[in-house]
Amino acid sequence: MKPLAPRRSRRTADDPATLRQVAERAGVSIATVSRVVRGVDAVSDETTTRVQAAVLELGFRPNLRGRALATRRHQAVGVVFPGLAGPYYSEVIAGFEEEAVASQLSVLILGTHLLEHSRRLVLDMADRVDGIAVMGGSVPQDVLDALTKARCPVVQLAGSPGAAVPTVRTAGAEPVRQLTRHLIEDHDYDRLVFVGNPTGSPDGEDRWNGFRQAHRDLGLPLPRTPLRAAHDQAGGLVAADDLLGMRNRPRAAVCVNDEIAIGMLITLLGRGIRVPQDVALTGFDNLPAAALTAPGLTSVRQQMRELGSCTVRMLRTAIDGGTDLPSEVELPAEVVLRASCGCAPDHPAGATRPRTSHRAPSRPRRATARA
Repeated sequence: MKPLAPRRSRRTADDPATLRQVAERAGVSIATVSRVVRGVDAVSDETTTRVQAAVLELGFRPNLRGRALATRRHQAVGVVFPGLAGPYYSEVIAGFEEEAVASQLSVLILGTHLLEHSRRLVLDMADRVDGIAVMGGSVPQDVLDALTKARCPVVQLAGSPGAAVPTVRTAGAEPVRQLTRHLIEDHDYDRLVFVGNPTGSPDGEDRWNGFRQAHRDLGLPLPRTPLRAAHDQAGGLVAADDLLGMRNRPRAAVCVNDEIAIGMLITLLGRGIRVPQDVALTGFDNLPAAALTAPGLTSVRQQMRELGSCTVRMLRTAIDGGTDLPSEVELPAEVVLRASCGCAPDHPAGATRPRTSHRAPSRPRRATARA
């Protein structure tokens, strides 16, 4: 291997190294250094080693702004959430960041909750990134349309089925349908209520549809309205009070997520209401806390980190102009049975299998929603 060329320029410790200085130190052209740094085109192993040694010795850092101007790439992606609080968002963001870092992409995160001018902030972000992932329900449709019109690659995270932009989502209707049938058929509960806000997010709407479909499957009256609640633990605390004040108290509550269910569980137990003997509870997400509550919370396990990382992979394909970009990717989810629905405390925390046939109810029953 050729020895490194002697230094030809002077620089102080405070001066950032330049592309020219790296080239002089390695004894190659500026274009060759640029190719090695950017990882494009074929450069011999020997030359690459010399350039990398010069980069390390001089402490060279690429000018990302200059690179963005030259390549029209920022090497960054954005993600927009309605809010950033709670274990669900932290898990999705962790998966998103892990995949982005593996792809050598920086991540800009924007939470639109309580922010004025969120529309402008999202559009401003589009000028600083190569593509944006937008969680369903965090911005109005006209913002998505504006991003598409500006030719900014967009992927919707946890969006509605059949959305106008590529979407990554978790199956919600089918596992909630299975879970609801489990409550009705296996535990013989005859008054069920759905807790959450179906109009607040695409996920909520999907799970509400699965809840209603289970009633339709069994020939039971369709629940007309849910017990509406904010999708956090505080919302569950309020929902539990609302449930206890209902004239015909439901026998089981199917919550849109674990945070609501845990909030309800805390309140119900504090009021002397037994779970599941008096009111059964189920959640969705299978957060780590679901296995730690007493009783353990029956839930639906979804791949939250994979939801984030899959979104980055789709976004990267969209940025690169890939023609094989799917319009929708649906990740599977599975029911996890624990004691809060009435299953034995030592029931294995496994998934219920989709059934090919369902036994008929042993007696006529009516399922009612909120009065």
